Amino acid sequence: MDPAHIRNFNIIAHIDHGKSTLADRILVACGALTKREIKEQTLDSMDLERERGITIKAKAVALDYDLDGVTYRLNLIDTPGHVDFSYEVSRSMFACEGALLLVDAAQGVQAQTVANAYLAIEADLEVLPVLNKVDLQTARPDEVKEELETTFGTDPESVMLVSAKTGAGVPELLRAIIDKIPAPTGSADAPLQALIFDSVYDTYRGVIVYIRVMDGTVAKGDKVRFHGTETTHDVLEIGTMRPKMTPKESLSAGETGYIWCNIKDLHEVRIGDTVVHERMADTVTALEGYHEPKTMVHCGIYPVNNGDFDSLRKALEKLSLNDASFTFHPESSEALGFGFRCGFLGLLHMEIVQERLERESGLDIIQTAPNVTYQVLTGDGRVIDVERPSDLPDPSEIDEFREPMVTLSILAPASCIGVVMQMCLDRRGTYTRTEYLSKERVLLVYSVPMAEILYDFYDLLKSATRGFGSMDYDVTGFQAGNLVRVRIMVASEDVDALSFICHRDEASKRGREILQRLRKKIRRHLFVVALQAAIGGKIIARETISAMRKNVTSKCYGGDISRKRKLLEKQKKGKRRMKAVGGVEIPQDAFLSVLGEVGDDKDKKRR
Repeated sequence: MDPAHIRNFNIIAHIDHGKSTLADRILVACGALTKREIKEQTLDSMDLERERGITIKAKAVALDYDLDGVTYRLNLIDTPGHVDFSYEVSRSMFACEGALLLVDAAQGVQAQTVANAYLAIEADLEVLPVLNKVDLQTARPDEVKEELETTFGTDPESVMLVSAKTGAGVPELLRAIIDKIPAPTGSADAPLQALIFDSVYDTYRGVIVYIRVMDGTVAKGDKVRFHGTETTHDVLEIGTMRPKMTPKESLSAGETGYIWCNIKDLHEVRIGDTVVHERMADTVTALEGYHEPKTMVHCGIYPVNNGDFDSLRKALEKLSLNDASFTFHPESSEALGFGFRCGFLGLLHMEIVQERLERESGLDIIQTAPNVTYQVLTGDGRVIDVERPSDLPDPSEIDEFREPMVTLSILAPASCIGVVMQMCLDRRGTYTRTEYLSKERVLLVYSVPMAEILYDFYDLLKSATRGFGSMDYDVTGFQAGNLVRVRIMVASEDVDALSFICHRDEASKRGREILQRLRKKIRRHLFVVALQAAIGGKIIARETISAMRKNVTSKCYGGDISRKRKLLEKQKKGKRRMKAVGGVEIPQDAFLSVLGEVGDDKDKKRR
């Protein structure tokens, strides 16, 4: 197809602003599906996406639309809205020339609206502002246009008004897409350069690769080379998503589609790689790939049955192919055996990966509590990444202990400024600035340690703002802090699996809470068991599990008190001897009550 008649664009918005619903309406308007075939969230193929009502993975679809007697090819990418999946959004930018910035006419500009809009602006895309849900009684289009003008300098007259639910305004929107979004540049006669922007694993066909052709033409039967992995493959099938896989003979410059090369080895495909013809591999340069995302939340994933270790590894490999922002590597734990240390972009990302693992692989897994990545500057100038407390070097070698910092943007009603600011101060936040988007809405920006917003901050924000607050964060780097490693000891023996890193001011409180959980889970022994939390050699908290005692004086009826004392003293010596040679058995649910989030409501609280 002539590149002049192709338009590549994506839909970006805050979560629950109607991206997938608008994509459904565009599918119907372009005749890709009939009203009878359409269903809610058509492009969201995973059951998990439908159950939660969110988009987890970006979806591409090629549509034909007739306008004034000319057929245009519209290549649409529907993207997620949650901050944890912003890497999916940033990847889609490389395959597009334009973006629809969708804003809920009732809720207005939200935190992720701002973040996604700046992603599009940085990628030099043509941004079309669109107000959705204008048919709602609570819609306030004039105020939201003012918010867009204040935030991005958007001309209020250029904002499109649509209702994705009823389809009102969609034909006008399609005309605007064709008129305002530029056609792709590139020549079909140039050497092949195609960007791999996504991939999925099919049980029967292997790896299916999604590409955007920047230059040249790729056809069925061609021999292609993946530039980064230096592997060569035969193109067995090529086609477009309409929205189902539809084979065709070739893809040329400006088009998006898929290629199937019967790839079984998952390591031969890398998101962001360049596809070139094998005969010209030495002369064609690679396209600029993606910046690898830095995973900031880590947790351990272990099989309940140790014999499932290999099955879990294969399941993680398949999942990492579908989700390029997910990382993992093997580790072992004295408490849980062999498993994997996994990295995620955020808590929702972690939760989704866990659910996908259980559903797609059918494995029973144990997931430990999440923690962030720290950095340590050693005396010889080395910087070491610390994903778990046991990776810390000796304290005498540490010159500086650093924690990850984020720029936290909170959009909230102006009446809630006080309570939101107090929340940020309680989490060791540093005030940056305040911006009024309108008389009723305000943007607060703070610099906050990531560990402080990891668990329940978003839930507390929703409660404090009566559901009207939203937040977005951007990792800015590492900052030196007064951090310590807290050791947990059971009967004077270190338990590495339970040690943790936190700020010195909160070490005693957190240590005591963990000891109280352990005290409930570890059964009583025939001797006293001491549970201790320590920083270095200093004990900062202690709990005691009292010994089970037999009433050895029960057979003494009357007589001199020295008889009873003699029996009690004999019992005491026996318990000392037992303590010296006996060990304390820690059940697995005791580890899970600390490592995971198992237990009562009090146990599930962050601190």
